Amino acid sequence: MRHVGVREFRDRATGLLKEAEPIAVERHGKVIGFYIPVESKKEKEEDLKEALARLDASVKRVLEETGMTEDELAAYFDLSRPAPELPPERRKQATGRG
Repeated sequence: MRHVGVREFRDRATGLLKEAEPIAVERHGKVIGFYIPVESKKEKEEDLKEALARLDASVKRVLEETGMTEDELAAYFDLSRPAPELPPERRKQATGRG
């Protein structure tokens, strides 16, 4: 993995983003982010489209089965906050326990 400073990344972004190697972007010697390129082969694009379609179907199923909104579901994946509690009626639906 290549390491570059934030200024170098900013100044040379167009060229760096064309490379196939992952890049760790650093500020004052500490990693602040990553660039991980996606292979652009046709097969990989099809795999990505299939994975996104499966994810979409899974999210729709979870929303239907639990009655949650997209925002409520997204809150479960926000690691900067504690996991929200489901209301009792939705908790019963989600766990299948009555």
